[in-house]
Formats: sequence, C-alpha cells, structure tokens
Amino acid sequence: MIEHHFKHLDQLVEEEANRIDGNYLDTLIDILNLKLIESDIKEEAIEDKTLIDKVKQLEFETLKKDQVRKVIELAILKGLKDGVQSQHLITPDTIASYMVYIIEKVFHRQKEIRIFDLVSGSGNLLTAVMNQLNMSISAYGSEVDPTLIELSLLSASLQKNQVEFFHQDSIQPFLLDPVDLVIADLPVGYYPDDERAKSFKVHVDHNHTYAHHLLIEQGLKYTKEAGFLIFVIPNSLFSSDQAQKLHMLIHETAHVVALLQLPASIFKSEQNAKSLFVLQKKGEKTTAPKEVLLAQLPSFKDIKATENIVNKMNHWFDQAGY
Repeated sequence: MIEHHFKHLDQLVEEEANRIDGNYLDTLIDILNLKLIESDIKEEAIEDKTLIDKVKQLEFETLKKDQVRKVIELAILKGLKDGVQSQHLITPDTIASYMVYIIEKVFHRQKEIRIFDLVSGSGNLLTAVMNQLNMSISAYGSEVDPTLIELSLLSASLQKNQVEFFHQDSIQPFLLDPVDLVIADLPVGYYPDDERAKSFKVHVDHNHTYAHHLLIEQGLKYTKEAGFLIFVIPNSLFSSDQAQKLHMLIHETAHVVALLQLPASIFKSEQNAKSLFVLQKKGEKTTAPKEVLLAQLPSFKDIKATENIVNKMNHWFDQAGY
C-alpha cells in the first residue's frame, strides 16, 4: 500500500517537475501544499485543473498517520539522493522504534509529554516517534534549512500531527520553556560561529568546536530537571580530540542512563555506525543508575536476538526503578 501511494506521488512530482523545469524537492513541496489545501481551492482560481484532479487522487486520507509519513519519507529520500550534504539524511525507522521503547520505559508514569527535536530535518524522526507513542504529546522541532523545514511542516500537517517548528540555527537561543524530552540525530562536524560557541562549556579555543558537542549542551539547557535526552551519536564521540570537555559537562549536569550500539546493518559502513546515548538531567531527587545500560542492538530482522535483548533491557529498567 505504501509503495503504491509513493509511486503515485513520485510520478506526479516527476511529471510536474519536468513540465515546469523545476527540481524534485521544490515540486514535492508544491504538490504537498496543494494536497493540504485541496478542499479550500476554488475552481475558478485554478489554472491547471488537471493537476488538482491528480493531487486529489493521492488519497492520503485513506492511510494511517504513519503510512502518510512513510510515503512522504520515500519521496524526500529520492529528492535528497543527489548532491546533498551527508547530514541531510533521513533517520532510519529502526532508530525511531528503539527510541520509542526507551521513552515508554522512562515516561511510563506520564500521560502527557513535551518533546523537542533539536535538529528535526524533514521531521521524519520526530513524527515517527509521535506516531508510535500512546500519550498526549506537545512537540517542537528546530531546523535551519528552509526546504527541509517546509517539508517537515507539510509532512506533519498531512499526518495531522501538531508540531511547532523553529526555523533557526539550533545552537542559537530558543523561545522555549524546558521540555520533558530532547531527541536529536546529531549532525557531525564543526560549528563555524566561534563567537556563539564561546558561551558554551564545551567550547574549545584551538579550533572550531564540534557542533554535535554544542548540541548536546544545548539539549541539556532546554531539558527540565530530571528530564531525559536521547541522542543518536557517532560511535567515535568519546574518543575525539574534544571529548574531555564533553565528559566534564555530562559529569556535571547529567546521569548517563544507556549507551546502545545500533545495528550495523542500517548504516552504509562501519565508519558511519552510530549509537543511542540516553541521559537524564540531574535534579534534586535524581540518582545515577547503579550501572549504565550497555547493549549491542540487533536488526529487527533477527527476531530471536531482538527478543533476547528486549528481555535483558526490560530486566535492567525494572532493576533501575525507572
């Protein structure tokens, strides 16, 4: 079903992009915009009635929320394939599913939650998490790229998910009260604005500071006391030349809850391999777990291994008292 709807959307975007000599992502934005407002379009205001008829035939309304997300995700992936920076990649759904597992474990006593995705990109990770959680969610996302934030707004709206997006550099200050949970698939690289970086504890003098270190500190700043943070991090995070200041920051402000190595099969190479890094911001009543949850997560395709690791993690969370 998802493939059928994607093919229909893809064909429509390709046809329209060729007709107007436009690029795929910009045309996708135009098509999704038309889909969102199709019921409000007045017939006399339409120049190209055949395009509107084709947009109406997309029939997203017959799909569930997460199916709509996946259809749009496939189209965005196709548009991002050519000549795009490596950080403009969509977070695999496996990561969202493991994040949801952790969120359900640490927030099982709460009926509502405020989530902030610090680097929301096309909104895929944030909405994938939202669609799987059975609780009331207030969601926020930040993205500096104008094309990606437009796509994220349209995707969230077509899924009927309410998300407040900030179109800004995620290292700059936010007009946002601290949240229960920060999530982020951290882009790896240097942050060019040394003046802004100077206000952070992880700032280094001899070079540009790593953006992913600054984002971890920024995430902690916008998390409530005793709130949680789940980051997708490079496996080399703590062996880099700037790791010492990051170690100090985490030691001062947070408890390390878990470090879960993601399945190698979802990454192109070993160098690209990543882990889920789970922190709890320190508060008056918080204590560090007796031991950090460490695990190598298997591919969901390996059902037996997945069952085994989930059982082990369930036992750990029960013992840790979350």
